[in-house]
Amino acid sequence: MNDRATHDLIAKWRAGDEQALKELLPLIYEQLHHVARQHLRKQRANHTLQTTALIHEAYLRLAGGIDVSVRDRNHFVALASRMMRQVLVDHARGRLAAKRQGGVRVTLSEAADVADEVDVLGIDEALTRLSEFDEQQARVVELRFFGGLSIQEAAAVLHVSESTVKRDWTMARTWLSRELQN
Repeated sequence: MNDRATHDLIAKWRAGDEQALKELLPLIYEQLHHVARQHLRKQRANHTLQTTALIHEAYLRLAGGIDVSVRDRNHFVALASRMMRQVLVDHARGRLAAKRQGGVRVTLSEAADVADEVDVLGIDEALTRLSEFDEQQARVVELRFFGGLSIQEAAAVLHVSESTVKRDWTMARTWLSRELQN
């Protein structure tokens, strides 16, 4: 992986060059594939979205003209992870609307050390509530749980210390656990 080429393509995309996003995708595809697997690992076993489809849906959202303020590779992966989360939430809402019963289940325990099963819509709603009073804690959860980023990678994306991410991660997990049990 050529980090300089990745950085240059991100800068071009940020400046409005849509072709740069197309050129960037192959350079970070393996990392995006890992993030997509992390997302899908937390979904029910018979989820209809596959890893490649999730990546491509996120790509389409990225290419669809969002406000691009990406600074580097980790920040791009975090943004792609957020798009994947939105794809999964929209997919779950569509399923619920079609069935008008039950929720799509995910397990929070792998990334958050919480053994409870909760639905993806519940997590999304809880994260929205968390972001209303602590945006950074919500971002840490997004990066760690949905994005699969390490403490170090999340700290780099947020431009804060690793100890700050650890503290926010612990507090957010506790808050989410309590919130999701209600």
